[in-house]
Amino acid sequence: MMSIVSYRRSIRSIIKGIWIRILSLAAYISFPYQLTVFLHKLRGVKVGKKSHIARYVFIDDRNPDLVEIGDGVAITTGVIILCHQRDLKNYKPGMYAMENPFVEGKVIIHDGAHVGIGAIVLPGVTIGEGSIIGAGAVVTNDIPPYSVAVGVPAKVIKSYKQD
Repeated sequence: MMSIVSYRRSIRSIIKGIWIRILSLAAYISFPYQLTVFLHKLRGVKVGKKSHIARYVFIDDRNPDLVEIGDGVAITTGVIILCHQRDLKNYKPGMYAMENPFVEGKVIIHDGAHVGIGAIVLPGVTIGEGSIIGAGAVVTNDIPPYSVAVGVPAKVIKSYKQD
């Protein structure tokens, strides 16, 4: 579920935001993957056992706590996972895009999923167990379990029966 959010910033939230962004930068360039996973966990990302997060992965720096990554997930280099975007429902000529509020949504990547190089996962998306997201795909909608999704926007091209 996605929600529209407007923010009033307190000193505490500003300091928290700075801390999250510092950890985000460290995680972006860190290695080995165990350190990368640890740094994302410090930021508030929920990461399951035996999951791999490569270097140069950007996980939302505004709401990392809205990202849940299951067990045995592989997130490869260059992936972007976003939990916020501008709500353009009321956008019209003459407006600046920045005048529109943010829409936020949880991103859930279930056990055993694989997110290919350079894929982008947008807010409010759930990637099903064992699913594979192709390189460069833009995931705008939920992907069912044991599916292969590719393209812009990502579309399921193959599904596997669960035993």
